[in-house]
Amino acid sequence: MSTPAPPEHSHSAAVEQAAIWLADEQTPSQPIIPELRRRFDLSSLEATEACAIAQRFRMLRRAYG
Repeated sequence: MSTPAPPEHSHSAAVEQAAIWLADEQTPSQPIIPELRRRFDLSSLEATEACAIAQRFRMLRRAYG
């Protein structure tokens, strides 16, 4: 039997905080990955996850107000 993959929502609080911050920013500094790594002490993978989550937050805000 194979081991199930970890759930998609298994990210740290720092990743979630970074995603919230990024979703709220009108004009985030570029490039954003190094900024998230520095500001929230994230790995490159975590910063990328935060970007993806922030994008979902923005989409949901547009869809549901």
